[in-house]
Amino acid sequence: MKSINEKEKKLTDALSRLNLLNPENSTLRENIRIISVQKNQLEIEKKSIEEKYSKLKDEYNIINTKLDEITKKNNLENKKEIEISEKIDELNQETDTLLQEIDKWQM
Repeated sequence: MKSINEKEKKLTDALSRLNLLNPENSTLRENIRIISVQKNQLEIEKKSIEEKYSKLKDEYNIINTKLDEITKKNNLENKKEIEISEKIDELNQETDTLLQEIDKWQM
């Protein structure tokens, strides 16, 4: 008899739980509506965040391209400065050599 009572109690509990899942249950419908509203809001926020991410990514690419250009320009200027410095050194050496030659001839 005890097992029949236990089975009856389990069936009653199961039926109670199934009744909670009844779409006619106003609490369940309200919960579903709230979850649907939250889902829609999250989708809107997700879209907004994705748009902002896309804009930031584009800005990053533009800035990165500009940085590359500036770096190349800076490297070219540094290379030119080095070349000019080397030319100046060569001219100084030639000038020193010429001055030494002039000094020899004057003596």
